Amino acid sequence: MDTQVVVLTGGTSGIGRIAATELAAQGMIVAVIGRDQTRGDTLVAETNTLDGDVRFHQSDLASQATVRSLAAELRETYDRIDALVHNAGLSSRHRSETEDGVELTFAVNHLAPYLLTHELLDRIRTSEPARVVVTASDIHRRATLDFDDLEFTNGYDSLQAYARSKLATIAFTFELAERLEETEITANCFHPGFVPSTNLFRDAPIWTRAMIRAAAIIPGIGTTQQEGAQRLRTLVTAPEFSEQTGTYVTGDGVSSPSSEASDPENRERLWDISADLTGVDPHWP
Repeated sequence: MDTQVVVLTGGTSGIGRIAATELAAQGMIVAVIGRDQTRGDTLVAETNTLDGDVRFHQSDLASQATVRSLAAELRETYDRIDALVHNAGLSSRHRSETEDGVELTFAVNHLAPYLLTHELLDRIRTSEPARVVVTASDIHRRATLDFDDLEFTNGYDSLQAYARSKLATIAFTFELAERLEETEITANCFHPGFVPSTNLFRDAPIWTRAMIRAAAIIPGIGTTQQEGAQRLRTLVTAPEFSEQTGTYVTGDGVSSPSSEASDPENRERLWDISADLTGVDPHWP
């Protein structure tokens, strides 16, 4: 059997870094996507004795042109993709827009996975059975999809913007799973737990960062990075998730997300808006 290839965004730190190392230790080729070339080079150097192979591809997922260039690079480099893992994420302190005119948190956390999946789907199809895995968050339960102001042009709040972006990722995952139900490609997402030691909120307001630092020193609060990485790795490797699709996984196993995330009308409307914002045909795949 050919060596399995896993494409993993956000793999140079936190749960992504741990998962990348563990997957490579199982003999897989792990194409890690990140913004920081130095971190990527360090990860590759530290994992060069593993049975598998960690390779780094530098990319800024905030730019749609860069996402498309990344996809072209990955298609050129790999003749198969057995798992595409969307783990990169951020929480922007202040509202800002990307070069494409999209609110930054929404662009990186939701539109980048949407577009990268679109651009790589043909390569994923060649590897069936294959998987798409998305890092979500239970914080999505405090969010709504306000289609009249999806990108917080009025009253921006960093935590609410992050929560909405994670709600969008779950809706995307469920809609993708339904659209791929006649294939051998599964699409699942998971809540990694509250990981106080993550640098996800490095750009969040000072009060948010202070709260997270305080939680990190309280025994029993939150989830370790190792536990979060294990949930990611389970969706990539566990045999049951080669058949189960359209699920949301937490520490309690397969769970129900908010009705806002699973509602078919919301999912389809968000899909069409995402297609418009990225310039793709909404009828894919």
